[in-house]
Amino acid sequence: MAGSAKQIFSKIQQTNNVSKGTLYVVNRNPRNLERLRLAYKVDGYHLERPVRNFWHRLELNASKKYVTAKLVHFENGPVIECSTNEWALKRHLYKGNDFTAFITLGKVFASRCLDAGLTEVRCDFIPSTGKKVDLFLRTVEESGICLKEPNRIRPAYSWDMHRPEKPWEVME
Repeated sequence: MAGSAKQIFSKIQQTNNVSKGTLYVVNRNPRNLERLRLAYKVDGYHLERPVRNFWHRLELNASKKYVTAKLVHFENGPVIECSTNEWALKRHLYKGNDFTAFITLGKVFASRCLDAGLTEVRCDFIPSTGKKVDLFLRTVEESGICLKEPNRIRPAYSWDMHRPEKPWEVME
């Protein structure tokens, strides 16, 4: 067992050897391609509900007593979850599903998203003026979360008429 661990460690050292003076970065973030808008995004059928064309989707579930907000990844399921049922939130609220609960939940949910480094999510809710969901969505937006995901950058083919600029290339 110890011999195989030494072999693995030496193999890792061999692959990570870089000449002196060379600057390089190894990005071990599995979400990096999503941030660069290059990762695969499942299209699904255009008539499907709920839509599958997202990397991260906002889900809001309201019951008679509590409200739960989730950020769901298309492959791995829930990434961030926040509820008024949590003790830390529940002790500051009069009720678990009134207007102040939705506003407070929006602030906490947005701060957790920002702590995780997620600033863009897909939101399929249609806000209506004066409703609790509208207050939640406005609070999340005011806290710095964009409720619309950017489009995926698709590879440009030789026969394409329009080839958009890559966001990482500087054209000056």
